[in-house]
Amino acid sequence: MNLTQYAKQKLRFISLGWTRVLGVGALSLLLLVNPVLAKEAELMASDAQVEARLVHIADELRCLVCQNESLASSRADLAEDLRAQVREQIVKGKTDQEIKDYLVERYGDFVLYRPAVKPMTWLLWFGPFACLLIGLVILLMVIDKRNKKIQSQQLATINATVPDLNLTPDSDMGSHAQESVHHAHKE
Repeated sequence: MNLTQYAKQKLRFISLGWTRVLGVGALSLLLLVNPVLAKEAELMASDAQVEARLVHIADELRCLVCQNESLASSRADLAEDLRAQVREQIVKGKTDQEIKDYLVERYGDFVLYRPAVKPMTWLLWFGPFACLLIGLVILLMVIDKRNKKIQSQQLATINATVPDLNLTPDSDMGSHAQESVHHAHKE
């Protein structure tokens, strides 16, 4: 490697080093400035009663984006829009039930955390119990199959050690064993 190539390589390394330093410095600056830019959360509604009703209603509604969060706690853009719609309905003088009905009409029963029990929501209400019951039935079948396999292995071992018994899975081991012992005593 000649002197020119060596110098170019060193300059490239130095420029990469400065790029990294500048990048880390800029990131650090952003992290330090970010808390300064934070501000106190403002009320969503100018009226405290409207805000209280909004929070009460939004706690009973599901965020359609997050799905495991209430509308009140979600930060998704759609949640903001839905809260604005709820606030708008409250200002218009609608009751809580009318607001929920309006949202169910637009977005379906899924928007409610506790949807009504009706044929359309039976799967939602009873599906987990049905899955649990199916799981229990499958578990019992597996246990029964395993017990039969263990029993047949034990019978095979017994038949291998005592060929005169010739036990089968359907036979009663106790009576065969007694007969064999009784037969052995007669001889």
